[in-house]
Amino acid sequence: MGAKKLISGTAAYTICTFFLAVVWHVLLFKERYESFGYFEGEPDFLLGLLTIVLQGVLLCALFPMLKPAGSSFQRGIRFALITGAFFWTSHVLAFVAKQQVPGASAFVLMETLYLALQFGVFGLIIGFIHREEKLI
Repeated sequence: MGAKKLISGTAAYTICTFFLAVVWHVLLFKERYESFGYFEGEPDFLLGLLTIVLQGVLLCALFPMLKPAGSSFQRGIRFALITGAFFWTSHVLAFVAKQQVPGASAFVLMETLYLALQFGVFGLIIGFIHREEKLI
């Protein structure tokens, strides 16, 4: 994979994910997430951004290593479903497992919707970035 695709994929993932995370968790549903115990004090936006950049690099480096059949958009959505499911187990289920979460089922539902949106967008983006690649 070329550096251009890695950089553009990472930038796109970072921009869309950071934007969605702030809008979803801080602007739209902040009080609800506070009631879940999701935030301890003020969020550290810089560390959150760094985390998202690292995720973007890793995901965008991994995508070209997997060569499932289908169009680039089909491959992007499939990849996003798999990686999104992994993030869901390590983020959502782990959070509920580590502590008592008031309204745990509501938390799981809200984070499931959020991650479906995040990784749905990411799947389309990574498919678009790799659209000219032809698999045999």
